[in-house]
Amino acid sequence: MLHSNYMPFIKGGGIFIPTEKTFELSDEVFLLLTLLDDPERFAITGKVIWINHRTTPAGRQMGVGIQFGGADGSRLQKKIEALLAGYTRADQPTNTM
Repeated sequence: MLHSNYMPFIKGGGIFIPTEKTFELSDEVFLLLTLLDDPERFAITGKVIWINHRTTPAGRQMGVGIQFGGADGSRLQKKIEALLAGYTRADQPTNTM
């Protein structure tokens, strides 16, 4: 699931959040994220930079992509990339590209 939602092609990192709420590009958001079984919580501010509408081709899940902001965003990006470093199914489809 982390691989399907992480957006490594976004400067500073980003993550796709499945949601049916309506957002606009550039909306500022606040996220409280935990990764896998790690008890650490990341309080992240970010910006909406990707939107999958209900009618997205290829059956991708509805939701938004959030670009990480701030120092905690940089820390979260490094943590996610470390967790995915040994992932062997990189050709698996994601919720964005």
